[in-house]
Amino acid sequence: MSKFSRRDSFNLLSKLTLSKFWNALKVWSSYHISKWFKKPIQWGYPISISFEPTTSCNLRCPECPSGLRAFTRPTGMLEQNFFKETIDQLHKQLWYLVFYFQGEPYLNPDFLNMVKYASSKKIYTATSTNAHYLTDDNARRTIESGLDRLIISIDGTTQDVYQQYRVGGNLEKVIAGAKNIVKWKKQLNSKKPFIVFQFLVVKPNEYQIEDVKKLGKEIGVDDVWFKTAQIYDYKNDPNNLIPTINKYSRYRKTEKGYEFKGKLGNHCWRLWHDPVITWDGVVAPCCFDKDTQHPMGNLKKQSFKDVWKNGKYRNFRQQILKGRKNIDICANCSEGTKVWES
Repeated sequence: MSKFSRRDSFNLLSKLTLSKFWNALKVWSSYHISKWFKKPIQWGYPISISFEPTTSCNLRCPECPSGLRAFTRPTGMLEQNFFKETIDQLHKQLWYLVFYFQGEPYLNPDFLNMVKYASSKKIYTATSTNAHYLTDDNARRTIESGLDRLIISIDGTTQDVYQQYRVGGNLEKVIAGAKNIVKWKKQLNSKKPFIVFQFLVVKPNEYQIEDVKKLGKEIGVDDVWFKTAQIYDYKNDPNNLIPTINKYSRYRKTEKGYEFKGKLGNHCWRLWHDPVITWDGVVAPCCFDKDTQHPMGNLKKQSFKDVWKNGKYRNFRQQILKGRKNIDICANCSEGTKVWES
């Protein structure tokens, strides 16, 4: 673990209070008891939440519903008042908040104000961005917001390779945005955010793995992560994205085509500790439910605590415990999506 990773880990631990620790212990124990007895028991409230700032995006990535404009659910922007009301319900138990689900967070004009509010509640905050909107002003405001982790998607080190997946993107803007963040972090003498270059490994860019490590070092980001790509039609791979390097692929090639390498055990930790809340208040069971095909409830109509322990959620957890492979959003799920390298 690098000194930067240690610093990030210590920062995360600094957010832990007695009530959050006790809640996490209840959630962890109820999850394991549920696994053992094949019966859904839910104690406590989420340890982590993914909150969607917007479904809008400036890019058109080929394996992303937001990029493809392929949603059947409504598109829109998370409202600041609704966000605050929800955080007020959960902040005593909530340890970790991901400001991302679909879309580009910086397109929401209130995004950094919401980060600042969550930070004021002593919640660890993280987001993922394509970095096209990390202007000098936004970079400064990002540091001032108290954001704890910033993941910058950089899926190529040359424009011709980068744009093959990040369709419509401009690598120069990404690099400029990353430099702006590094600059303001130094100027404001801030230890946050932990800045990550995330490289989604696909066939067109797999030969640039060493190059992105060098680029990250030159710019001054804190770490470089490599992520395996989720391919929806992986059996046929119509966009020719599955990498040839086995380490960076979720799939293996067979005589009949590609097959998923993961093992789908009849349990899922995410269902007990890490739900998703969309911009319009729908609670989804996890980040693989991109189009919210399995809505557990709506926070515009119910309190979070009512949704978290309702019959719908209980039944979905029971389905997972009985046969995860029969649930559509689980079919292409991989818990080990990152290959940790520095």
